Amino acid sequence: MDNHVGMIPGRVKFRHLQCFLQTARLGGVAKAAQSLGVSQPAVSKSLAELEEILGVELMERSRAGVSLTPVGEMFLRYAGASVAALRQGLDGVARSKMAEETLLTVGVLPSVAGRLVPTAVDRFRRANPGVTLKIVSGPNLHLLDQLRLGALDLVLGRLGAPASMAGLSFQHLYSETVSFVVRPGHPLHAAPDLDRIVDYPVLFPDNEAAIRGIVERYLIANGIGHIPDRIETVSNDFGRAYTRRSDAVWIISSGVVAIDVAEGMLEVLPFDVADTTGPVGVTTRADTEIAPATRLLIDAMRHASTSAQP
Repeated sequence: MDNHVGMIPGRVKFRHLQCFLQTARLGGVAKAAQSLGVSQPAVSKSLAELEEILGVELMERSRAGVSLTPVGEMFLRYAGASVAALRQGLDGVARSKMAEETLLTVGVLPSVAGRLVPTAVDRFRRANPGVTLKIVSGPNLHLLDQLRLGALDLVLGRLGAPASMAGLSFQHLYSETVSFVVRPGHPLHAAPDLDRIVDYPVLFPDNEAAIRGIVERYLIANGIGHIPDRIETVSNDFGRAYTRRSDAVWIISSGVVAIDVAEGMLEVLPFDVADTTGPVGVTTRADTEIAPATRLLIDAMRHASTSAQP
């Protein structure tokens, strides 16, 4: 028997305290057993074990039921406070775990960040107000790498090259083309000629951009192999600002500039870009089951894409 002052006997279990508290509260072993969903002998055994461990009598038993001894009355206050504190701790852990489970980290390609995502997020949040979303934007290759490492729950963007899709699963939402955009009043808009883009600065997707290979193949197929005045960038802020203040031609996914074009801030050169069409969708890890909240977000994205196709 443990009698060390200031120490909790190691043999005291949670079931001992539960049985003691319920018996004291209800005034009888049978009632305590019924409320706990166990047998009456199991409660009696737990009470006997607790008294043996503590080395004191906590309850006096009679035909009328049980009553607490003076020591039992004292122990009741502390046992009740201890169990209440433990329940609060367990509730706190559960809430913390729930918060972690409902934090969704979403990687978003800039071409869909400004148009599709706000609509999808608004729809998702109305139906799932308790879920916290973290939206991360960046180049497609970087986002896919982060997804593979588990830093992201899903990626919304273009279908990656076969080598970059190892271990990942893609769900198609819609298709998108590449646009050649200029400032309003640009000379090429009045006399559009794809061959003449080499006469102007060209903002070109860099090696991390999802559309890099698509643009290179398109230009080669149209007889343009080298662009002498070329700035490679994945910065949409820079591309937008530089194009509006210069004669530059910005080669970019149509979704990135859809709002700018609709508001008249930029203009699309009327080239035949059908060959630049590429799939846009949701990428997830192939070896991980999709969580319910993530599925709901994907559904919201799918719904939003029906009204956001270029």
